[in-house]
Amino acid sequence: MGYLVNSSSTMSDFIHDNLRIKYHSVHLSYLSKTIKAGVDVRGYFIWSFLDNFEWGQGYTNRFGITYVDYVNGLQRYFKNSALWFHNFLRKENIASATNSSLFYSE
Repeated sequence: MGYLVNSSSTMSDFIHDNLRIKYHSVHLSYLSKTIKAGVDVRGYFIWSFLDNFEWGQGYTNRFGITYVDYVNGLQRYFKNSALWFHNFLRKENIASATNSSLFYSE
């Protein structure tokens, strides 16, 4: 899920990526249901960690959960989705220690 860059886009537009958060939240809830139904899921990852160069679109799409400021020395800023995912993983880590994790199955 990428956000398209246009001439009026600001860093704030990309940092507040609530649509990406909703996507991952919904996807992970369905993933949890499939695990509970017995599907052997071995992993999940977000594409991509950083905004990067795409051969087809150059720098016009921002796929990452970390904003890269191409104008100011490649400074990096976590997007809201990165912070959401970090908090999600922390909650899962605590929950899995008590066997009440969203994804825990025996």
